[in-house]
Amino acid sequence: QVQLVESGGGLVQAGGSLRLSCVASGSIAYMNTMGWYRRTPGNQRELVAIMGTGGSTDYADSVLGRFTISRDNRKNTVYLQMNSLRPEDTGVYYCNARGRGFPANFEEWGQGTLVTVSS
Repeated sequence: QVQLVESGGGLVQAGGSLRLSCVASGSIAYMNTMGWYRRTPGNQRELVAIMGTGGSTDYADSVLGRFTISRDNRKNTVYLQMNSLRPEDTGVYYCNARGRGFPANFEEWGQGTLVTVSS
């Protein structure tokens, strides 16, 4: 079993910054992708940013140039640095991890952390 624990959400003014962290623990043999999704008011959950083990990344167009994803493979930790935040970035941010565990492959989600950007 694999668990994800997120931290770093909160309230920030527009133009400000926040850094989210997510630590994965448990029966992990190999971690493949780690990433961040969000659910904004009135919308479905959407991809924000994702990173493969080799460092390849993919971002939502709306966050390009403002958000940066990074990870520490030794610690099974993924980060999301969010700069120039906008009110439309407000939502619940979820960590996602996919990989190979014991005894099977896994895909797990964190509990979510709330990000509120005031105008």
